[in-house]
Amino acid sequence: MPPTLPADLATVVSRAIAEDLGDGDLTAELIGRYTSANAHVVAREPAALCGRAWFDETFRQLDRRVSVAWRFADGDAIAADSIVCEVRGPARSIVTGERTALNFLQTLSGTATATRSLVDIVTGTRTRILDTRKTLPGLRLAQKYAVRCGGGENHRIGLFDAVLIKENHIAAVGSVTAAVAAARRQSPNVMIEVEVESLDELREALLTDADRIMLDDFTLDAMREAVKLRDAKTGKRQELEASGSVNAATLRAVAETGVDFVSIGAITKHVRAIDFSMRFV
Repeated sequence: MPPTLPADLATVVSRAIAEDLGDGDLTAELIGRYTSANAHVVAREPAALCGRAWFDETFRQLDRRVSVAWRFADGDAIAADSIVCEVRGPARSIVTGERTALNFLQTLSGTATATRSLVDIVTGTRTRILDTRKTLPGLRLAQKYAVRCGGGENHRIGLFDAVLIKENHIAAVGSVTAAVAAARRQSPNVMIEVEVESLDELREALLTDADRIMLDDFTLDAMREAVKLRDAKTGKRQELEASGSVNAATLRAVAETGVDFVSIGAITKHVRAIDFSMRFV
């Protein structure tokens, strides 16, 4: 079952329509007011589908007479040349909404597809794939949804729902220990994560109340040692997250070190849109 849709979906679609439509679609006026049409949306390459609700919402806001019949669900693997949905209704409204609807579908399917490819690489290990806050402006919740459709998991949504103590926070506060203690006093009911850049910092972090420790640009050997140190610890067992310079070529080796998570910003910031086309039939 696809994950819960984000609350800002209708607002995001409304802004996208306004950005494209402005005062009206001049080219659509070439089509007769009462002309109806039937169109197919075709995937030109294999993908993990994502973005149906944004596609539907585009036409709902433009013209409720347009209907969309889907052949696949969000998260489904689709083959090249698959017809993913059929669109029926007033031809003017279909051509007006075409680009906005496809923009959402191609971008979110691109995010889901990139995520799925990385999730497949770590299959059989304990490691789970996380996204980051490196998202397209205005599309964070949509891309976070797409990551879940691709089999990944979400890191914090923003600055408000978790604490992530990085090198500049540590430098400003004074130490890993002091930063984690201050975070726990200030935000006792949220997840607290601290970034470390060496095994010495890791040893210090393991003695704190942090829930998760981010291993920033650790070598494979250092990651394996980090897992051993964590597993040998008595008491609270922190999760370990690898981050930095991880890609498809290195991911499997990182996962095999035994870390719990790998966070990869590229799945949302380096989006390669999936090629979809809409054609009247």
